[in-house]
Amino acid sequence: MKTSLFYFDLPEELIAQDPVEDRDSARLLVLDRKTGTTTDSSVRELVRWLDPGTVVVLNDTRVRKARLFGTSEGGARIEFLLLNRLAPTLWETLAGRARRLTPGKAFRFPGNVMGKIEEANGEKRLVRFDFPVDDEWLEKHGHVPLPPYIRRADTPADDERYQTIYARAMGSAAAPTAGLHFTKRVLDELTERGLHTAWVTLHVGLGTFLPIRTDEIERHAMHEECFAIPAATKTLVDAALRDGRQVLAVGTTVVRTLESAWTEAGLREGEGRTSIYITPGHRFKVVNRLFTNFHTPGSSLLVLVSAFAGRDLILRTYAEAIKKRYRFFSYGDAMLIR
Repeated sequence: MKTSLFYFDLPEELIAQDPVEDRDSARLLVLDRKTGTTTDSSVRELVRWLDPGTVVVLNDTRVRKARLFGTSEGGARIEFLLLNRLAPTLWETLAGRARRLTPGKAFRFPGNVMGKIEEANGEKRLVRFDFPVDDEWLEKHGHVPLPPYIRRADTPADDERYQTIYARAMGSAAAPTAGLHFTKRVLDELTERGLHTAWVTLHVGLGTFLPIRTDEIERHAMHEECFAIPAATKTLVDAALRDGRQVLAVGTTVVRTLESAWTEAGLREGEGRTSIYITPGHRFKVVNRLFTNFHTPGSSLLVLVSAFAGRDLILRTYAEAIKKRYRFFSYGDAMLIR
């Protein structure tokens, strides 16, 4: 399929630059796949749209302060996004002005730490620091890795709001943004109404930041990300599918984790790696409900939700959301696809 089929026009003022004051006060557009109808609601009312016995699966990854600014020998200020720590002093990164950043170039980082580019590989740069850069150091010197369409510097408020309330396992370079809407009140209501919550961990990495740059979506390659599924989640999901109950994925990272880990014997527990790329024609084996944000044009995330609900229906629903002035992307409003 042509990548151009997954583009749409979005007024810039609908790109949310800040979160709403209360997480669960965000608007929720409920889409019924069978009828193609939509209903306006709010995240606070989520439970009314879900059946008792539904298993709600959330991603408990925690975002590290992975954005760093380095100064070159010539005085240029370059932004680096730290993705994977390969050794105590070696990181795989994305870098601004990447084409100019050739091996051997050195940069000075906060705390008088020096870093040198060791290897260039497509979009990525391997940076060797002269000091062990770990999560403790990043918490002091790094910045919240807000996506580029949020056109402002991060603030202390983002330390909390660009993190789910249940974030636990440090390792992501971006938030699993659908989960940003959840509050203790919403989670408690799910339990009170007879729904089950389950957890997976998928550390969000390079794939989130790279648009589809091929003419056809099938030629796009996803990058690998690490995930983990506890035994308790396997038990809950397997039982739900066996009993004909619903499995709701909170976000595309949960979809990718669950669909990657499915086997003929049920969900596979434990750790793994996935580069699954879900496109139209994918047969969903686990997920049959999806809570998600509104995604960027021409992205693998928009392709995924189109695979789940149909491209024409998704683009028609996005057009309706734009008309109704829903807020888009990471700090924006949400959709529930039933």
